[in-house]
Amino acid sequence: MKNYIQEGRMITVAAPTGGVASGDGVVIGALFGVATKTADAGETVTLATDGVFDLPKLASAVIAAGDPVAWDNTAKLVNIPGTDRYPIGTAIEAAGNGATIVRVRLDGVATAAA
Repeated sequence: MKNYIQEGRMITVAAPTGGVASGDGVVIGALFGVATKTADAGETVTLATDGVFDLPKLASAVIAAGDPVAWDNTAKLVNIPGTDRYPIGTAIEAAGNGATIVRVRLDGVATAAA
């Protein structure tokens, strides 16, 4: 088909203000992804929008396997869904109080802060 561009699991964008490091969660408008490389603000960076990633989590958040999770773009951490957090996917392993990492399957869909 002549208008097909790409599969969409990897999206190339300009890095936001402050830049990004490889593995960072990134919100650009309604797009959430994980940076595949380190890039300064404005530089081209590819975001993975689909797949399973270990992401930093608020240590006090209690997340069960199968729970929906959201990105706190101010703290740059995964948390439970709530105000000013962007829904990003589903936890595939439990991550209780004290855990600072959670394994997440990204939805790959547009997001907006609650």
